[in-house]
Amino acid sequence: MRTHDLTNGNNGSSVALAPPPLQAGDRLTRDEFLRRWEQHPKIKFAELIGGVVYMPSPLSRLHGVTDNNAGTWLGVYHAHTPGTEAGSNCTTLMEGDETPQPDEFLRILPEYGGRSTNDGLYVSGGPELLTEISVSSVSLDLTQKFDLYERMGVLEYVAILMYEQEIRWHRLTSKGYKRQTPAAGIWKSKVFPGLWLNGPAMLANDAAKVLATLRKGLRSPEHAAFIKKLAKRKK
Repeated sequence: MRTHDLTNGNNGSSVALAPPPLQAGDRLTRDEFLRRWEQHPKIKFAELIGGVVYMPSPLSRLHGVTDNNAGTWLGVYHAHTPGTEAGSNCTTLMEGDETPQPDEFLRILPEYGGRSTNDGLYVSGGPELLTEISVSSVSLDLTQKFDLYERMGVLEYVAILMYEQEIRWHRLTSKGYKRQTPAAGIWKSKVFPGLWLNGPAMLANDAAKVLATLRKGLRSPEHAAFIKKLAKRKK
């Protein structure tokens, strides 16, 4: 553990102090942010956005349930799509010192031609798809982090708004993010063919219906073609 030596002026003895834990509102570089976090493993959720540390309040049951359902949705897709990777609450190294911790990600692995890479213990760059479970449309997820994900070229950004009971699926265009409209309540990813989301079921936390709709997408010709495409890309 790295320590700071403080010398006692009276007897010349020194006291080794560990770096202080992260606090919301701290202004830090990424190196210092990660150093403090790694020295205090009990801290589970923290982000560095615009040089400022953000740490969420205790998460509600609804947030946890929705997060689990979203993670299951992406995890099942990954399980049926070789060359992809899904993860939850992973610290991600983006431009400059920006270090968000998205709720969920789905990406194409680097060896299959994906946009993001691995940097030691962390994901680096912008995964193809990110999902955030947001309290409302005015939260960090739809303001500073929205702008960051857009700049980083995250191709699809799905925000599930708990207060408004709304899903906002953003697709990156040459002019920035454009919100998509579902067909009969079903969202379909353009980046990950076969990744279908039953919006009403997700908002109702009906995991069975969410997965039933996803299974239809996994049986589609588009998904089969995508698997073949990824296999040809493998280095």
